[in-house]
Order: sequence, then C-alpha cells, then structure tokens
Amino acid sequence: MRRLCTRMVLLEVAVLGLGSSASALGEAANADFISMVREGHPRLMLLDKDLRRLRRDLKKNPCLARWYKKVRASAVRSLDASQIDYEPRERGIMLGSARRAVERIYALGLVHRVEGDGRFARRAAEVLLHACKQDGWNPGHFLDTAELTHAVGIGYDWFYKDLTPEQRTVIRNGICRNGLTPGLHFLESTLPVVVRYRYFNWARANNNWNQVCNGGMTIGALAVADEAPELAGRVLTRSLRSIRLAMKEFAPDGGWAEGPGYWSYATRYNAYFLAALETAIGPDAIQPYLGMPGFGKTGEFRIHLVGPTGLTFNFADAHEGAGPVAQMFWLAQKFERPVYADHADRFASSSPHEILWYTPAQTGPRKAKLPLDAYFRHVEVVFLRSAWEDRDAVYVGFKGGDNRVSHSHLDLGSFVLDVDGRRWALDLGRDHYALPGYFYYGKTTYYRLKTEGHNTLLLNGQNQQPNARASIVAFRSRKDRAFAVVDLSQAYRGAARQVRRGIALLKRRDVLVQDELSFEAPAEVVWQMHTRAKITPKGRTAVLRQGARTLRASILTPEDAVFEIQSANPPLPQGQQPDVSKLVVRLKLPAGEARLAVLLSPRDRSRTHKLRPLTEWIREADDTKER
Repeated sequence: MRRLCTRMVLLEVAVLGLGSSASALGEAANADFISMVREGHPRLMLLDKDLRRLRRDLKKNPCLARWYKKVRASAVRSLDASQIDYEPRERGIMLGSARRAVERIYALGLVHRVEGDGRFARRAAEVLLHACKQDGWNPGHFLDTAELTHAVGIGYDWFYKDLTPEQRTVIRNGICRNGLTPGLHFLESTLPVVVRYRYFNWARANNNWNQVCNGGMTIGALAVADEAPELAGRVLTRSLRSIRLAMKEFAPDGGWAEGPGYWSYATRYNAYFLAALETAIGPDAIQPYLGMPGFGKTGEFRIHLVGPTGLTFNFADAHEGAGPVAQMFWLAQKFERPVYADHADRFASSSPHEILWYTPAQTGPRKAKLPLDAYFRHVEVVFLRSAWEDRDAVYVGFKGGDNRVSHSHLDLGSFVLDVDGRRWALDLGRDHYALPGYFYYGKTTYYRLKTEGHNTLLLNGQNQQPNARASIVAFRSRKDRAFAVVDLSQAYRGAARQVRRGIALLKRRDVLVQDELSFEAPAEVVWQMHTRAKITPKGRTAVLRQGARTLRASILTPEDAVFEIQSANPPLPQGQQPDVSKLVVRLKLPAGEARLAVLLSPRDRSRTHKLRPLTEWIREADDTKER
C-alpha cells in the first residue's frame, strides 16, 4: 500500500506540477520516479505479452492481414535501401529524414517481433547505429531531434535483446547526447516561447511543437530510463508537466486552432506519448491526461472537419486531403468511442500503429447519432451538414478564430462548401514553407495566407488585422434551419465600424451567406469564393459546373450587384493554382449600413428565401439558449 501511495504522489507531482514546492519535490523524486518504469525491454507501445494476441489477430482478421502485408513489404524494401541522409537541406532542416527513420524502425520492428526473422533486426541495428553516429540531430529545428529520438528510442527498446553490448552503448549514448541533453536545455529554460524569431522554446509553447517534442523526449527517456536514470528522470519529470500546456488547448470541446493538418500531428504525438507512458509505467500514469477537458472529445473535431467528399475544412496551414489517423483507434479504445475507430478505419493507410491500435468495435457517425451541426467554442469553428454517410450531402465549414494562432492565415469569416459530391468553395491551404519570411511576414505577403486568398470579405483591398479575433456570436442547429453568426469587426478595424457574417443551411439544402456592415466612410467591399468549377456569370446569378453537377449562386441583395470572375493564381515563386478561379461581388458603398446576401444551391433545387437581419438570427439563438 505504501508503494502504491508513493507512486500516486510522484505521478501527481510530475504530471500536475503543483507549484514550486511540488516542483522541488519532483526534483528530489526523479530517481524514485524512474523506479516506476517497467524493468527490461521491450516496454514501449507493444509488450511481449501482447504479441500472442497480435499474431492471432493477424491470422483471423483479413483487414489486419492486408495492412501487415504492406508493412512487411516496406520492411523488406528497407533491407537493401541506402542509409538515410541526415544532412539538413531546405530551410536547414532534416525533418523528412527523421520521419523516414521513424517509419523504417517501426516497419522493421513490427515485422521482426511478429516473425522473429533476424534479417530485420540486423538491418535495424545498422539504421540505429548510422543515426547515432551523426554529430547531432539538428536541435536548431527541434522537431527533427524529437522525431529522431522517437525513432531511435523505439528501436533501442524493441531490438534491445538483438543488439550487442557495444551496439547498445553507441545507441544509448546517441539518445542521451543527441536527444535528451539538448531537449533538457529547452525543458529547463525560462526563456519565453519566441525570442526575436530565432529561438523557439517548444517546452513553453501551446502548439503542436509541444506534443511532438515532448513525445519524442519521453519515448527516448523511457527507453534508457534504467541505464541513464538521472538524465532520463529530469527529462520525464519536466516533459510530463510541459505537455499539459498544449493539451489544455483541447478544452472545452476538443477543437484545435492550428487546423486539421496540425491537429493530426499534435494528436498523433499525444497518442505516442501516452501509449509509451502507459506500457512503460502503467495505466495510472496516463489517467490525469485522459481526464483533461476536451481531450476525449477531440476525435469529434476530426470527424466534423471532414466533409462528405472526404476533403477537410483545411483552414490554417493544411492540405485538403484528410489523411490517415491511427491515433483515432487509440482514442477509441481509451474513451470507448467506437465512432472514432470507424473514422480511423475509413482513412487507414496500412501503418504499424493502425495494426497496433486497431479495434473492430466500430460505429459510423449516423448510428452513433453524432449531431449534424457542431460549434467548437475555443477555436470558433462551426460545421453544418445535411446528412452523415452521404457523399452528396451539403456541408459547410465556417470559421471565426484568432489571426495570431500558430499556422493561422488572415481568414476570419472564411468557409468551404461541399454539395453533390463536389467541393465548390475551397480553401487553398498552405503554400511552400521555404518562401522567404513565410512564418514571419508571410500572412501579409503571400496570396494563400492573405485575406484576398480566402472565402471572406476584402475591405478596401486590405488584409484583416493580424492580431484580430472573431467570435461566433450565434449558433443554432434545427432540422429546417442551422446557422452561425461571426463578429468580424476586429478583423476590419479601421475600415468598418461593425462587420458580421452569417451562414445558414436552409431546409438542409441551400446555403445562405449574409454579410452586414456598418461604415463611417465610403468603402470598397469584395465578396470572394474560390472554386475549381467552371463559372458562367450572368448579372446577379452565376452557374458553377463540375462535370454533370451544377451549383447556382444568386445575389439576393443588393439588387444592383453583379458577379465577376477573377484569377486566383499569384506570381511565382508562390504556389500555382491555374485551375482555381475566384467568384467575386464588388461593391462601392457609401458611409452607413449595408447588407450583402448570396444564396448557393443546387440549380435544380433552387429556392427563394426571405432575408432576416442578423440581429434576429442572434436573438433566435439566444432564445434557444434560454430554453
């Protein structure tokens, strides 16, 4: 009983970081904390006792067998592949090389542990030794270091029994010298998150860097905990506290402000971190994290992010493609959410973690009765749709948010639209990170990041304010009418007194985009929608075509407004999209108040709708809250 109580106290200190006295206790308890780590190897992600079940599942489950066949093919290819080149390349990083190491070690490791074939162990030793003979793992771009520490840490743990004592020494020293020691520099630093654009302290950040770096450090520390206890203990104690800074961003409902791409990166490493901690120490170690507000719901955010076309609402630096999410299998198990497993299965790519975390207990969103509409409060993003599991459904992703967030664009008020199995209003996503100043002044310079590159309003040809925040001030989900209203006034400070945008899904068929503005001086307003459709404008209407499918755009007000077409292709070296056009409405407005309303609907289902002021929308939503 005394050992259990001591264990729980140490976990509470390390995980929760309860003030300065607790921090001091944590320093003194490093050695005791390390004593909680499971003896022997392997102890990370996949224990030997779980191999029998895995082998049985691989024989009985055709899906797992198919995935394993692809993983095995990857492992076989790596037997004769050239060694990974760790020389930093573009922008002085080697992140691609570090990720290849992670993929290679997991493929070799999984196949070796399932089959016991010595060829894979010998090749893994060569991969690990080659990595550990490098002078460093590029700590100036610490994601490189973190991912390579992850790869080598897993390799050291999984292949420990197959390595010679001399090989273990080289690999262990590599983890400590190139991974944990530079990691501890950040974990113990009191410097702020960013210092003059040249120093990024991930340990004090609340974005994806935190989870990735702490995940890599934790895996490396757990791998060598019994052989380098002092260093590993210091790293673990601090990483267990640091990662909470980022995990707090899931509150209250699971949203993630960096968009779908970095949601995937952050949650994947969050799962690696917790899975390794659980197998190395035990379930008690991860309970405080599982209980953090919003974390258990974050899988819902991912599900809502993906439209019926299979494309995401790719705001921030993200691509349209949804991509695999093995971590959703892990989340499904820990939070007993079979709808998460169903989603992971739909986007599976035959990766080792999809095999390790697979669960056959799966339920689709319709059967799980997920709501058609969702509002994620902290990140100020709304999703509206007409149906689940219907490729032809209507889907809208709509955002407010904060222009200061990591990887954000100047895109407050932007939206995407899917109808009839096509994406009609699209987000161009990220441009190339190697563009000069991309992360410093790129948001005010490059088309895909600027306001003119998004499906929102452009006032007087100027960008939105870079420090603006836009809140969703109304949200309602009803069978015949679902909507949200965002207050964009901060975004257009200096150009307008007040700007609000409402988007409504009417009768679960038509989409109304209604903007209301108030000016103290004359202004030019441009309404924008990017699309790959062929556009045929005709005054107040425009017909958009993609194959046999059409969408009708109608200006409901003002009566003298007309549609135009603009190119959306910026000059080189920016990313090119010659297949994308921009449907625009250009207004020159006097001082005073104005309303612009555009209805988007399948042409053969076009309807007329009575316009109501956005104040009535807000009042309607408030009445719903009161009831």
